Amino acid sequence: MGLLTDPSVGHGALTSIFVRHHNRFCILMYIVSGVLFCMLAHYSLNSQTYFSENALLPGLVKGQLNDNTGSSFRDHFRELNAEAKYYETETPHSYLISKFKNLRLETYSHNFTLNYPLKKNTKYTGRNVYGILRAPRSASIESIVLSVPYRAPSSVFPSTLPGLAVMFQIAQFFRQQIYWAKDIIFLVTEHEQLGMQAWLEAYHGASCGSLGVLDSGKLSGRAGAIQAAINLEIHSDKIDHIDIKLSGLNGQLPNLDLVNLAHRLCNKESVRHTFNNVDGGAIGRNKVNSYYTNLSTMLSMVMTQATGVPDGNHGLFHRFGIEAITLEGYEKEGRGIYSSVLQVGRVIEGMFRSLNNLLERFHQSFFFYLLPSTDRYVSIGLYMPCLVLLVGALFLKAFSTWIQHSSEHKPGDSSAQVTIPEHLNVGMVSVITLGSHVIGLLLLPNLAPAYFTHFWNHIPTHRALLMGYGSISLTIVCLLPIIMKKCLNSFKSSNWVLLHVICLLELGIGLLCVSMHNFSLGYLTALVYVLPAVCTKSMQNSIIVKFLWLLVHPMCSLFWITAYITYTAYPELPITDYLTKVLEASGQWMVLSTVDNMIYGNWAFTVGVLLLLPVWTAFWCLMFLPTVVSKKTKTE
Repeated sequence: MGLLTDPSVGHGALTSIFVRHHNRFCILMYIVSGVLFCMLAHYSLNSQTYFSENALLPGLVKGQLNDNTGSSFRDHFRELNAEAKYYETETPHSYLISKFKNLRLETYSHNFTLNYPLKKNTKYTGRNVYGILRAPRSASIESIVLSVPYRAPSSVFPSTLPGLAVMFQIAQFFRQQIYWAKDIIFLVTEHEQLGMQAWLEAYHGASCGSLGVLDSGKLSGRAGAIQAAINLEIHSDKIDHIDIKLSGLNGQLPNLDLVNLAHRLCNKESVRHTFNNVDGGAIGRNKVNSYYTNLSTMLSMVMTQATGVPDGNHGLFHRFGIEAITLEGYEKEGRGIYSSVLQVGRVIEGMFRSLNNLLERFHQSFFFYLLPSTDRYVSIGLYMPCLVLLVGALFLKAFSTWIQHSSEHKPGDSSAQVTIPEHLNVGMVSVITLGSHVIGLLLLPNLAPAYFTHFWNHIPTHRALLMGYGSISLTIVCLLPIIMKKCLNSFKSSNWVLLHVICLLELGIGLLCVSMHNFSLGYLTALVYVLPAVCTKSMQNSIIVKFLWLLVHPMCSLFWITAYITYTAYPELPITDYLTKVLEASGQWMVLSTVDNMIYGNWAFTVGVLLLLPVWTAFWCLMFLPTVVSKKTKTE
């Protein structure tokens, strides 16, 4: 607050230029931010990946995994297919337990229960199976996890039976080796990420979501502290490429050394590897095409990270300080060169042997980065200035608005000093600010959805949430202008400026806080909200500015995003079916966001109702506040 109260502020030559032309500078900063971010995909502004942790020693030894060590992959795969025929919609727990025991692993099962938060007396149960290979050269101090999500034949997702067969073959091979210094946990989860979340909570004795929603149960057996985890999703025995997935819960990323390790070993074993299904080595020599490919890859990573939803089971490990990635093997279609599961098995063997060499946790390489390609990265020191420019525009707007209005009180005095404006009604400004936040608190995922589903219990859950949040948003949009004009007939200009400055500062500080953990979410939100915020002028807001704020309402933003995704997926739909599908998808997104918040602790929806909605509501009040210039200012 020193800048806002120091009487000497605002009289320097450079300061006067910024204050007088602050709107132009704000628009310029907005444009420069977008251009600079797009330029980061160029090879001259990003760097070649490298290893910071020398103890990994990637590819130092030759892979020894082969089909001569006990049962082959095809034997395991044949057994799994035969067993899956008897369990079309279920997991063959008894078979998995007997299989782990036959491999001479310490075998345990883990039961968990989900109390569905949006419907009373609705429960779902699940069961995970895991086996532990104790390290012969240590005392179970540390461990590594290899996990595979089991998918029944009736699942809408691609089968993971080939990946499970690879796990059995690797477990059989690892059991014969004596060089392991860390325990190895082989984990088969049920119900995708739900089973993984329950297992991790039970392993660490923690609860990450709302109390009473996920009953994670207890584990009968544990290994050492988990250092790293590899999640395996292989869909066929003939693999076209391995896609390496990174994004975790709330935008967390694994240590870059682990990502580089996977890419390096795929290269060593001649396995085609990609990031976001883009092969970095297949871009070609055309610099223009290479730039656009890198840009699209980086933007796809930003979009995925901004949702806060993990793109694999690995994403749930990160909050526990465990570095994890997912290796997804896609089926080779048609004829041509493909990679065998034996090659992929050697990649996993090499990764586990490198992780076995670690003497401490991953800490030397980057945790905050963007990847334009499989072998290049953008560090936090390069992409953070893009967000700082956007937030700086908000701070410049707030500073200039306050200085300009304060200076108007003594325009005729040559030695005028910037003073605090008189006639400040701090109480009324506080009511508007706190009232907007109270609305956000009442709409939190663990409060409002339960009432919406109870009130509209005769319709599906996603429609109930859409009607609840939609009706409240429509009420705010329609009633606030009337309330502002009827109840606040003498709202002083000084109060208007104070509320405007508070809104700008809150938005800027909130975006900085969000971006420190999830840069993608903070930056995309800033791109949407900074422009209408800096276009808002004191008592001179046009219809265009009001319409712009209406377009960026959180509910409207959700509708536009869903409309774009729906159009790209179903471009052939007629307009009526298209709009219906967009509304249905918007409601389903709200349900999934609410459930993710209550089960996993995803705070993307919380950011929307605690930051974006209150700020939008306060700005919407500014659009319609009737302002009266004080008599003192008129006479002067």
